[in-house]
Amino acid sequence: MNNVRLNALKLLLPIIVCTSCASFNEAIDDANAAPGTIHWPDEYAPESAGFFVHNRIDINAPPEVVWEILIQAETWPDWYEGASDVEIIGGSSTLEEGSVFTWKTMGLNFESTVTEFHPPTRLSWESRKRVIRGYHAWLVIPTEFGSTVITDESQHGFLTYMQRLFVPNKLRRLHDVWLAEIKVKAEAAVKKKGPAKRPFRN
Repeated sequence: MNNVRLNALKLLLPIIVCTSCASFNEAIDDANAAPGTIHWPDEYAPESAGFFVHNRIDINAPPEVVWEILIQAETWPDWYEGASDVEIIGGSSTLEEGSVFTWKTMGLNFESTVTEFHPPTRLSWESRKRVIRGYHAWLVIPTEFGSTVITDESQHGFLTYMQRLFVPNKLRRLHDVWLAEIKVKAEAAVKKKGPAKRPFRN
């Protein structure tokens, strides 16, 4: 029985590898074709990453509204299934330049440091563990109807290769959920506030 399973695994492994490579390359192509540019540290350039995902969404809300939702990190677990136990070290209620926060995502506990903070368009943080390290970047682009939000993540380390082989779409799916929930919250906030009033003229 064990030999049967081993032979089946040998047959399936090339298929898994090919599928994960196609998904990886597709993510890089999508990122390269996207509007705007992520400021990648050399270490995390997507083309040399062990694992990379790209996600984007259009939101009918201005960048300032999206930004306020995004930087309230300790509220993420209330509406995003991929984050839990988020705590910003130092007592701040929102992310800031240089903020350090601890949280759990993808089944692992992380300590992350905000490395780029340019309201309301650019936010990035780096997370490091012995078996995995990653750089997660957000880009909020103003558009005619609101914002295009891009979130990319580049990773290195032993666990990234396991992820790429066996669960290549899990992180992309979670980021799709994250973006979709931000869209719901941002558009609801705009609707609640109502349309901007035009200045009165005689």
